[in-house]
Amino acid sequence: MDERSAGLASVEAVFREERGRLLAALVRRFGDLDLAEEVTSEAIEAALERWPVEGVPPRPGAWLMTTARRKAVDRLRRDQAYAAKLAVLQVEADRAGPAPAADTGDGLPDERLRLFFTCAHPALPVEDRGALTLRFLAGLTTPEVARAYLVPVPTMAKRIVRAKKKISEARIPFRVPGADELPERLPGVLQAVYSIFTEGYAASSGASLQRADLAEEAIRLGRILRGLMPTDQEVAGLLALMLLVHARRDARTGPDGEPVLLADQDRSRWNRELIEEGSGLVVASLTGGPPGPYGVQAAIAALHDEAADVETTDWPQIVALYDVLMTLAPSPVVALNRAVAVALRDGPAAGLALLDELSGEPLLRGYPPFVIARADLLRRLGRDDAAATAYREAIALAPTEPERAHLRRRLAALEFPAETR
Repeated sequence: MDERSAGLASVEAVFREERGRLLAALVRRFGDLDLAEEVTSEAIEAALERWPVEGVPPRPGAWLMTTARRKAVDRLRRDQAYAAKLAVLQVEADRAGPAPAADTGDGLPDERLRLFFTCAHPALPVEDRGALTLRFLAGLTTPEVARAYLVPVPTMAKRIVRAKKKISEARIPFRVPGADELPERLPGVLQAVYSIFTEGYAASSGASLQRADLAEEAIRLGRILRGLMPTDQEVAGLLALMLLVHARRDARTGPDGEPVLLADQDRSRWNRELIEEGSGLVVASLTGGPPGPYGVQAAIAALHDEAADVETTDWPQIVALYDVLMTLAPSPVVALNRAVAVALRDGPAAGLALLDELSGEPLLRGYPPFVIARADLLRRLGRDDAAATAYREAIALAPTEPERAHLRRRLAALEFPAETR
């Protein structure tokens, strides 16, 4: 790599880490997301021109902030009407009061927590919250966000413009909610991050089962949140859950890209460092107060990761944790997962009975994991004809080609057992 290429790589690395922090600080200062985004991009362009030649400055965040702030002031001086509008917005932002800001080491306060809550504000459509979080906190470009959600770039660009317009027109405040609002608002922030992770863990469509880059981006966002809210149990629980699930990434697919079930995974390929980190965070998520849904889910994931195999997994404890989760965040999907755990604790007949009780749930109709779980339990009970029918239904519902190929193989093993040995 030549000197200029090395310089560009350094700029890109700094940009990745600094963009969200810079953008948040500028929104806090000027009260306008469009202006902040534009001058952030201009500051990065200036860095791309100068840093490969002059070198990355000792305090790159402060350099970018100074450059962006000057560009914003210049723009406001040229547009007095725009400046008057921003003055009103700035007064409203100031009324919101100060928020905790992490020490970044270069004199630039970390205002990203405000940006997290703005991007995940309940006034915004649910489908826009994750996109904004990726765009403004993860630093992905609009084409990258479009790829993440598997939609055309113009479609995603319109969604982002629409969401920013909503923030402006609804005067959504750029602030951290007060103590009385936080319990109601924080779950939306956590859900926005977790939805990014789940799309990376199990892609909703496409040629690949996993989107590792997306899962890792969600974990990076989780680490940022953990740094900004180090004492919050559910923030610790979310990060723990993502780390413990992502630790199995390398063992979840075979050489052909098809899924490998938990019982068949080579556990020596699980990432022990992530498991150790995640397990430590589980302790933090379960201490200091009643546990939340993410903390309980992380505890379940830890029991899976710490077991030598499926047979020695503590299924009674997992079922007990699902019982707790059903009191904290009851849903048909949680009930489905509990039924699968019961099947592994008490046998397939017990699990199938619970699935039959759930068959009337509208959310589970056409839900691939439900149909697959039922097919697997029917197969284990020797009810091959019913299992084959369920596998055919699952194949029609499976969202990715690797999953469809895996299910076709399981169906073939039932219909042509001699040929698949």
